[in-house]
Amino acid sequence: MSNVCPGVCAPAVMGGESDRPKLLLLSANPNPSSKFVIKGNSILKEWSGQIQPALVASFIFLCCLEACFWVRNLTLKKKLPGPFAWPLVGNAMQLGQMPHITFSKLAKRYGNVYQIRLGSSDIVVLNGESAIRKALLQHSTEFAGRPNFVSFQVVSGGTSMTFTSYSKQWKMHRKIAQSTIRAFSSANSQTKKSFEKHIAAEAEELVETFLRLSSNKQYFSPSHELTVAAANIICALCFGKRYGHDDPEFRTLLSKVNKFSETVGAGSLVDVMPWLQSFPNPVRSMFQSFKELNNDFFMFVKGKVVEHRQSYDPEFTRDMSDAFIGVIDHAETETGLTEAHTESTVSDLIGAGMDTVSTALHWMLLLLVKYPSIQTKLQEHVDKVVGRDRLPSIEDKCNLAYLEAFIYETMRYTSFVPVTIPHSTTSDVTIEGLRIPKDTVVFINQWSVNHDPQKWQDPHIFNPSGQRPDQQRDDLLYREETMHWRSDRKSGSVPDRCHFDPPTNF
Repeated sequence: MSNVCPGVCAPAVMGGESDRPKLLLLSANPNPSSKFVIKGNSILKEWSGQIQPALVASFIFLCCLEACFWVRNLTLKKKLPGPFAWPLVGNAMQLGQMPHITFSKLAKRYGNVYQIRLGSSDIVVLNGESAIRKALLQHSTEFAGRPNFVSFQVVSGGTSMTFTSYSKQWKMHRKIAQSTIRAFSSANSQTKKSFEKHIAAEAEELVETFLRLSSNKQYFSPSHELTVAAANIICALCFGKRYGHDDPEFRTLLSKVNKFSETVGAGSLVDVMPWLQSFPNPVRSMFQSFKELNNDFFMFVKGKVVEHRQSYDPEFTRDMSDAFIGVIDHAETETGLTEAHTESTVSDLIGAGMDTVSTALHWMLLLLVKYPSIQTKLQEHVDKVVGRDRLPSIEDKCNLAYLEAFIYETMRYTSFVPVTIPHSTTSDVTIEGLRIPKDTVVFINQWSVNHDPQKWQDPHIFNPSGQRPDQQRDDLLYREETMHWRSDRKSGSVPDRCHFDPPTNF
């Protein structure tokens, strides 16, 4: 120990009475007192003697409690088909890296409506177009709830329209937000043109960046640039301005978005295994980071909305923040909506749009590289309609049928949101002859619809020209047949209350 610097404590492992390693803190002093070492050892022995029985007792109690729930649910579960669930973890170990594919395989055995168990939560999984449309369209109110997951409560300051459950206030919040989005994006030609300029400017900068990075035929990863482009477009929509790519404030926002993807999994685990918060473990630490990142992101958005309030002019709507301030801030008292709902709505809009648009761009670029013949056909299509002297505009959309088909086919083929945000039932409901009790967590497997061989000609082949057997023309779109967050009636133009439909809104 003579090489250890003074003032620093070094750990040492020593053998004990039963060869169990003992951790001692040895002083950095080269002449440590043996009395100190003995005292430290006795303290650790006393602590170990107290804490170990407590841990063992807690573990036994949790196991017994879980066993009771397991036996109870085993008897109740006979009402719904589904695989055998193990204590503590349920069916979590069966899902693998791609749960949506596992769900589809289980549907072949148990039917399109079945029940699984994740941790302490019983979950009903819906597969196939028939079951999903019945649930989300014919029984939209019964499936309009959100589970009382702990991770949902930390998003957008706790007043998120996306993650809060169904209620009269939520219906009012959604109605106002939906009408505001439609009015801003469609009815107001001035704001529509302004937003289009932001998109065109970002597209030009993205192309210039790609050309610079690929100079001298160099390879590069476009991931960061696509994320920046998507984030800047959403910021332009919500805050009325694009950021420079080196702007410190903008880089801070992007860093939080990147870190969020690293921690979101911890939220999912804590939702179905809440006991993971009861003792120190990596999941609890990660979930704490998840909460802090959500809070930091929300405070960033809240600060921007507060700045907009200070310069708000009811006669001139600059962006979505102004639009929401004008409607939600000044809503009638009986709606129950406050300024906090304005801030959470903007936060939802940014969080949802940034991730989905960025992911869609990643997939589209990958598919264009993988299928050069489609890339050539798409380029010829755009050249014919738009030419090479200008950028496309919103007026060109009706004439760019193959481009729109390419976008929809990308969403069908990739299904990059394969399972929607979990729903919960607001009352007892029956789907395909099976009764689902109130407050049941429900997973919607969209992937099963977009890759159904009975619905699509070659569901595992990317083909923008036509997947339906009855399609005769290249420009025939199948937007209604493709399930890309559109089926949830309660969401309207805000699909699944979270994600935006890129072909419609962007």
